[in-house]
Amino acid sequence: MPEDEVTLREGLKRCSPSTFEAAVQFRRTGNADHVPAVVIGVIERFVEPDLRIKLKDAGDDLRLIEDLGIDSLTMMEIVILVEEVLQMTINNEDLRNLRTVGDVKTFIDCKIRGLPLPKPTKFIPIEHIGAVLPMQPPFLFLNEASVSSTAANGKYKISGQEYFLQGHFKDNPVMPASIMLEALGQLAVLYLLEGAPTEPGKVVSPQTIFFTGCEGVRAHRICRPGDILSLSIKPKRMKMPLATFEGAIRVGQEKAVIAEEITLTYAFADAVNAPVQIAETGVHATDGVNGTAATPSPTPLRVAAKA
Repeated sequence: MPEDEVTLREGLKRCSPSTFEAAVQFRRTGNADHVPAVVIGVIERFVEPDLRIKLKDAGDDLRLIEDLGIDSLTMMEIVILVEEVLQMTINNEDLRNLRTVGDVKTFIDCKIRGLPLPKPTKFIPIEHIGAVLPMQPPFLFLNEASVSSTAANGKYKISGQEYFLQGHFKDNPVMPASIMLEALGQLAVLYLLEGAPTEPGKVVSPQTIFFTGCEGVRAHRICRPGDILSLSIKPKRMKMPLATFEGAIRVGQEKAVIAEEITLTYAFADAVNAPVQIAETGVHATDGVNGTAATPSPTPLRVAAKA
């Protein structure tokens, strides 16, 4: 084994074998596709054993502090080891913006590829979500959210007090698939308003955001009161006037709903003249947990928001 690989193995001796193999492949090829495995492996090495299960198939919205218990000193240890393994330098000032696993992976990937660093993830509490989106209880299906330049993630806990559970179904409350698709639509709107790139002096006009269609919708799991839905959307194509997203909902590690494409229409407005309120829009899908398609409604769905 070459001397540098011996040193690398020593540095990663408390990491998984797959982490070492990914690091070796990166060193040999410079292929940035190996970086996520290295980053996750290094993070796992510093996370308490009872929390490591969260890193298995971890979503990018997994929070370093709140979900993994990583404090500032531990984060510094992670960074030092990543620098050593990937042979790169990370500025201490940049660490302030690394709040999630996705932030870390994206940041390091951009550094390696020589790409501009993305804007930091913006964490949005329920109070701000309520101020931005016109949907209010009982028709608001996001308890918290985070928005970056490349994705948006959110959570919603099914409380059991939702009005629609009184009739869906009798004595067997089940979250309708159409409502879960609505939640993904709300998250996509939040991305358009809080994270999407715009032209100088322009903002996305909430009055122009409407649902146009969705494809490849699959419901995989029955969701009941007490379940916490983890929602994620990523833009696939954005060229005004259309924005197409892929979306997914999980409960723990289990898939609940997958939407291959959710498409919204939008337009820009001058930032100084941005409207305060807009009309509503709407999305409908099959309610059955094994439904295979979603159908656009002629009635607009509530996916527009205040600027």
